[in-house]
Amino acid sequence: MKALIKNLPIVLAVVSMLFIMSCEKTSEIPLMQTPMQTKSATSTSSNILDVGVGWPYATLGAAAAVAIPGDTIQVHGGTYSGGELISNLQGTTSAWITIRAAAGDTVLYSGNTQAFQLSDPAYIRIQGLQFEKQTANGVNIDDAGTFDTPAHDIIIENCIWLSMGGTGNNDELKLSGVDNFTVQNCQFNNGKDGAFVDMVGCHNGVLQDNICQNAGAKGQVFQTKGGSKNITIQRNRCINGGDRTMHIGGNTGTQYFRPQGADYEATNIYVYSNTFQGGNAPIVFSSSVYCEAVNNTINQPVNYALRILQDDKRVQTCANNTFRNNIVIFTNTGDAINIGPGTNAGSFVFSNDLWFNPNNLSWAGPNTPYTEPGQILNKDPMFSDSLYHLQSTSPAIGMGYAVSQPTTDYFALPFKSPRVIGAVEAN
Repeated sequence: MKALIKNLPIVLAVVSMLFIMSCEKTSEIPLMQTPMQTKSATSTSSNILDVGVGWPYATLGAAAAVAIPGDTIQVHGGTYSGGELISNLQGTTSAWITIRAAAGDTVLYSGNTQAFQLSDPAYIRIQGLQFEKQTANGVNIDDAGTFDTPAHDIIIENCIWLSMGGTGNNDELKLSGVDNFTVQNCQFNNGKDGAFVDMVGCHNGVLQDNICQNAGAKGQVFQTKGGSKNITIQRNRCINGGDRTMHIGGNTGTQYFRPQGADYEATNIYVYSNTFQGGNAPIVFSSSVYCEAVNNTINQPVNYALRILQDDKRVQTCANNTFRNNIVIFTNTGDAINIGPGTNAGSFVFSNDLWFNPNNLSWAGPNTPYTEPGQILNKDPMFSDSLYHLQSTSPAIGMGYAVSQPTTDYFALPFKSPRVIGAVEAN
């Protein structure tokens, strides 16, 4: 043992020499591999790509150019001009790409034609950004015109649109050819003549728990058109929702239909558990079929509670839609329902709606195309506050028609059985 210790320096030197010779023989020198060195286009990661003044990436587009599945593009506080086109930003089903505001920071995209356009994106989350004064569309997400390969799996949440800067048909959020999407917990404010969210040929979507205010005299809150299908619009609060607050359908150029050749503007659109204050016409069915407005509260629309129209004469007749379990407070002297030519209003389902005109307690009621079963007329629903909670003696309690959807009221609480009429269950 003493001999080994005595000769230890010689032994270590020999071992080191043999190691170096082995490396030279194989031409391999071991290196410490970092995630950035080893990731590939098909791998996943969890890298944070920081955007802003003094950060590695000056713009969203610069970070998006290097982002791969699993990455987070984190935008730091400041005001950005935007205007970028970002193509083919795609995560995977197990590794989404997130675009978000840094925690505690206010990130504002102000001005320009649009904040940014995502063309052919997939598996993308957008969180916590703010937008104002764009002159075309606030944010534009589309399928790059490749109708057979839609943009898909998009989640937009906790974002705020403050205003639009355009003077024409400008939308705060434009979705064209987007499937499997969610817009939730956002705020939309101060629109012009477009929509807060305009959907052309979109499918399998949810718009929920948003607050929407002041859509503009000719504006809309949400429009679904151009072959849109299977979209649920629920638990949103709409104040002064413009000319056509929930515009179900429309009149779209055939070249924009997705899928091409669709014979409806909108079908299977579900407007559930929303509240409406003001607006020219909160619910509009236009060249749409098999759509529903159920368990909503509509308070003092400017002109109509409901419109039935055939704006697009190239598609199916507006028919077979449902208006049920809604509270309508109507203070005008005209008709609560506007039925346009070329429609089939008689095929609609009307039932169990409560209609009340506090200015005319002998009001004859709405001009439904037939006597509405379960209708409650000229009875005060007895709201207890501005969020449309009901007093315990409200005539709307327990009088709703038994439906399987919606399952939750405006506050995401379950409906009872029998359910209430209106957007807010009695709890």
